[in-house]
Amino acid sequence: MGVHIQKSFDPGASTGTLYLVGTPIGNLEDMTFRAIRTLKEADLIAAEDTRQTRKLLTHFEIATRLVSYHEHNKQSSGPELIRLLQEGQSIALVSDAGLPAISDPGADLAAEAAAHHIPVVPIPGANAALSALIISGLPTDRFTFTGFPPRDKKSLQQWLEANGRTEGTLMMYESPHRLRKTLEAMFEVWGDRRMAMVRELTKRHEEAARGTISECLEWINEHPPLGEYCLIVEGNLNGGLDEAASDMPVWWSLLDLEQHVRYYEATCDRKEAIKKVAADRGLSKRDVYNEVNR
Repeated sequence: MGVHIQKSFDPGASTGTLYLVGTPIGNLEDMTFRAIRTLKEADLIAAEDTRQTRKLLTHFEIATRLVSYHEHNKQSSGPELIRLLQEGQSIALVSDAGLPAISDPGADLAAEAAAHHIPVVPIPGANAALSALIISGLPTDRFTFTGFPPRDKKSLQQWLEANGRTEGTLMMYESPHRLRKTLEAMFEVWGDRRMAMVRELTKRHEEAARGTISECLEWINEHPPLGEYCLIVEGNLNGGLDEAASDMPVWWSLLDLEQHVRYYEATCDRKEAIKKVAADRGLSKRDVYNEVNR
């Protein structure tokens, strides 16, 4: 087959161009001049959520025709968009927020266009994961974006074990109603790593909560999660994933028994907390109970 070279701005191109256009992740001023011009000049705009995108187009007085392209219709609309591109039309692809094709069905359209030797051109803009990374206070020289963690318990466990070996900083998205379960599972598998929970990026209530996983769990117990989160978590610093038990002394060895119990009480009742402390320390539940209730 050989290597195919894309000349993004070849005036003699026989096809149209697929533009991947970054849109605001919160503040409308995230929009670039180039993004506005591209949306105005394109023959068609393909959007994940046309209602959301229409608000953006109205704000910037963009009258380009808008069509729907999302996870549930991509099998039917994707081939039609490719056909239009092959006929010479230019299409601007946008997602609800940020860069299209990242944790987004636009990735399939971009790959299909590239396979058909149609130029795929990025129009850079805001990105939530990278924006969260650079304010997290964690290393930025090496990082991995992991999308959304799996929802069911077994898949999440496997996902955590696989990603736990990664030495670079980990970046992921999580919804507010899933946040607690994900952090609890992280703590169980990875131990008490440093992390940042970032939400409402570029909006009025932008917030970054920095601490360890256990400290962040305590924080959300007192401050119920609101809005979509970017989680930035320290990578594996010891070059390999040990059993969770071997990580535990690193965090709880500095606590006395009562502090250890209080830590777990942030997420469960006292009886269950005592049970967990006993398991951590290799003690009987009765011994822990007697010691903390003297």
